[in-house]
Amino acid sequence: MTEPFDAVEVIAAKRDGHALDTDRIRWLVDAYTRGVVADEQMSAWAMAVLLNGMDRREIRDLTLAMIDSGERMSFAGLGKPTVDKHSTGGVGDKITLPLAPLVAAFGVAVPQLSGRGLGHTGGTLDKLESIPGWRADLSPGALRAQLADVGAAICAAGADLAPADKRLYALRDTTGTVEAIPLIASSIMSKKIAEGTSSLVLDVKFGSGAFLPQRERAEELARTMVELGGDAGVTTVALLTDMAVPLGRAIGNAVEVAESVEVLAGGGPADVRELTVALAREMLALAGRPDADVEAALDDGRAMDAWRRMIRAQGGDPDAPLPVGREAHVVVAEADGVLVEQDARAVGVAAWRLGAGRARQGDPVQHGAGILLHAKPGDAVRAGEPLAVLRTEEADRIPRALEALEGAMTIAPAGTPVPSRPIVAARIA
Repeated sequence: MTEPFDAVEVIAAKRDGHALDTDRIRWLVDAYTRGVVADEQMSAWAMAVLLNGMDRREIRDLTLAMIDSGERMSFAGLGKPTVDKHSTGGVGDKITLPLAPLVAAFGVAVPQLSGRGLGHTGGTLDKLESIPGWRADLSPGALRAQLADVGAAICAAGADLAPADKRLYALRDTTGTVEAIPLIASSIMSKKIAEGTSSLVLDVKFGSGAFLPQRERAEELARTMVELGGDAGVTTVALLTDMAVPLGRAIGNAVEVAESVEVLAGGGPADVRELTVALAREMLALAGRPDADVEAALDDGRAMDAWRRMIRAQGGDPDAPLPVGREAHVVVAEADGVLVEQDARAVGVAAWRLGAGRARQGDPVQHGAGILLHAKPGDAVRAGEPLAVLRTEEADRIPRALEALEGAMTIAPAGTPVPSRPIVAARIA
C-alpha cells in the first residue's frame, strides 16, 4: 500500500508552525495506529504541537480521528438520559464515587468510564478495587444492563474505545508532552465522545495539585473541551475548580472510599460534599432534571442505596472492612497557631511514596496506604497534636514520604487570617 503522505513532511509542517489539513491529521492518526508512523516520529510531532499549538479546527479533526480509530458506544434505547463527568485529576479527588450514585438516584444513567492513577494523582478504579470483590471490567452488554437496572456504573474503558489515544497517551507520558493542551483536550474528549454519553460535565482543576497548576491554562483547556463537545453534539459544561489544597481529609485508596461513604451518608468533609453537589446539579440539569434536590438525596439515604446497588452489581461487598496499612506514622504540629497552608502536590507525592500510587503503568498499588489529614487551612492547631497520619504496609516508605511533606504545612500565629478560597472558581459553557 502506498501511503498518501509522508510522516517527515507532516512533522516538519507542524514544526514550522503551519496548520495541518484534515486529510493529513486523519492519515497521521490512522498510520500511527497501524504502525506505519513510528513512535519516534509521533514523539517529534507531539513536541511540535506542544511548542506551536493547534487551531480549533485541527483539534477537532484530531479528536474525531482518534474516535474513528475504534468503536463508538451507544446508549440509545436505554429509556433514560445519560450524562457523564470527567475530572482532570487531583489530590484527594474521590468525587466520582459519591457523584455517580447520587445522580443515578434521580433516574439518570451515569456510564462512568474511569482510569487508574499515575504519579501523585489517584485513580478512581484503584480506589474502588480496595472494596473486596469489586471488579472494574464490564462487557458492553453488562454495562448497558447495569445502567438500565442500577443507573450507574464505574468501570474501565474497553480496549476498542479510541485506541489511537491509548497509544499516544503512553507516548506523551514518556516524552515530556503531557502538558500540550490540544493533546490533552483531544485525548479526554475522544474517549468521552466515543463513550456515547448525551451530555458531559467537566471538572477542570488548577492549583499545585493539578497537572495544569496555572488557572489561565486550565481555563484554556476547559474552553477547548467544551467547544469540542459542542462540535460533536455532546452538550458539555465545565467547572473550573481549585486544587491548591487536598480535597477532603483522606488521600489514598481505601481511605478515600471510606470518606466517600461518609458523604453518601449525609456527612463527610464540607468541601467534598460541596463539589459533589455542584457537579451533580450540573449533570442533572443537562439530563433534564434541573429541579432535583441533590442535598436531600444525600441526607435521606437515596444516594447511599444507589451506591450499595452499584457496588454489589460489580461483585463488591459494600459492608466489608476496608484495608488499612499496618504501619502508621503521626505528623504533629511543631507550634501553636493556625494552619495557613497545605500544599496539595506535596501531600499527593507523600501518599504516592507510601504506596497509594504508581510510578509506571501496571505497577501495583497498596490499597491500605494513604494519608488522613487532621487539620485543614484555617484550623487552629496545638504543638504536639496530629496534623496527619501516614499509613503504609512498608515502614521503609515513611522517611521518603516525610521528605515530600517538608515545608508543605505552614503554621502561623493564632489570629492570622486565612482567606477562604471558593472550590468552584468559574463555570464555562
